[in-house]
Amino acid sequence: MKTILNHITYSLMLGALLLITACSKKSDPAPDFQEQNLAPLSVEFDNIVGDRTFSINNTGSPYTNAAGEKFSISMLQYFISNIKVTTAQGKSYTVNQDSSYFMISGADKATRFAKVKVPEGDYTSLTFTLGVDSLRSTMPVDKRTGVLDPAAGGHDSGGMYWGWNSGYIFFRFEGNSSVISDDANGDPTGKKQFKYHIGGFGGYSAPTINNIKTVTLDLRTAGIARVRKDRQSNIHLFVDVMKVFNGTNSFSIAEHPNVMFSEYSTKVANNLAGMFRHDHTEN
Repeated sequence: MKTILNHITYSLMLGALLLITACSKKSDPAPDFQEQNLAPLSVEFDNIVGDRTFSINNTGSPYTNAAGEKFSISMLQYFISNIKVTTAQGKSYTVNQDSSYFMISGADKATRFAKVKVPEGDYTSLTFTLGVDSLRSTMPVDKRTGVLDPAAGGHDSGGMYWGWNSGYIFFRFEGNSSVISDDANGDPTGKKQFKYHIGGFGGYSAPTINNIKTVTLDLRTAGIARVRKDRQSNIHLFVDVMKVFNGTNSFSIAEHPNVMFSEYSTKVANNLAGMFRHDHTEN
């Protein structure tokens, strides 16, 4: 009798175990970090200006910053790189670096999507770099192709590379404002232009300015990314360029109309990390 009871107990335990296993197989898959198990994911960088739509050459309807200064925008370009996703259990996957460099252009809406591939799974956070990391910045030119090609455009014609400083411009933002003076402290050409060219990866042979910024966004409130092979998840971010002026280190255009490779650029760079906000995820 005891043997029969033991057998029954064993059978019940085995049945329960099989039921648990069956249920777990039906639940959302845990990421299997194998190349053959990669699925499509896109991150959308939707530029805005405060509570308004982003527009190039909006001279007829200028924006107004916290200092009360009106301005229009003539250029916006920035690098996004080193995309990484993380599950609720803390397991992370970093996109192959050769496939993880993107340049977002405010003048070209087609560039707003950074399309990558990651393992199937449910991801609760997104991490990326605003800028170009020091390792890639110092690689031979043949390792820096596509959007990273230094010859992709001259500095004065919209390019994103300082030839004189052998480094990338991570964030390029230009426009016009009537508050800019016509002297050496403003724009001597009389065009009332402001220019914010933020870069600096820490230096090649000696320490220099380092304005590389890493941004991590929690996706749980507005929707996690459920990545599957049979569809493309899209993480929709708003990028508020008003934060350039109204961020942690608020400043006026009149006081700082031109910021490039200078110590003050570190203050502007600290504002840039606050531009990104997760709005929703499309699965």
